[in-house]
Amino acid sequence: MDTTDIFERLKKGETILPSDPQAYRMREASYNTKKLLVQMNNATDPEEIRSLLSQITGSEIDESVAVFTPMYINYGKHTKIGKNVFINFDCTFLDLGGITIEDGVLIAPKVSLLSEGHPISPEHRHSLTVGHIHIKKNAWIGANVTILQGVTIGENSVVAAGSVVSKDVPDNSIVGGIPAKISKEIY
Repeated sequence: MDTTDIFERLKKGETILPSDPQAYRMREASYNTKKLLVQMNNATDPEEIRSLLSQITGSEIDESVAVFTPMYINYGKHTKIGKNVFINFDCTFLDLGGITIEDGVLIAPKVSLLSEGHPISPEHRHSLTVGHIHIKKNAWIGANVTILQGVTIGENSVVAAGSVVSKDVPDNSIVGGIPAKISKEIY
């Protein structure tokens, strides 16, 4: 039985079985994050929002970052946010698998970044699978986009509104649809 901290194992991409003796810690951490989210989602001062988000992520959120609440995060400590990032209303981050948002990224309303999932087979479905999401510099994520576990969005790329992204997006590309496909290159 692996006794390494469950959050370290998640960061490394390990699948967590429902019988894992540390599995309860994921739910406990989510409830602790929720307490800070309630405060953040009721705050109106941008500095207070950034301060609470810094507590949630365990890292300093730069003053150039703008977050329009409400925002929902289930853990927080595996989310890293660069400078000059804009996150619009009603976004959801499931970050146990890790989320990196580089400098200059624009995230429209109702975007879901889901670094977590479950196996398809019913007998293993209660296990948790993870995959790091990486959004590179100056990407623009359109409204109501869902980005699934393990996906990288390339630098300067655009994801069209309403898309579901299940595969990596190259740099300087426009993708759209369900599932998202490349529709154009940016020159």
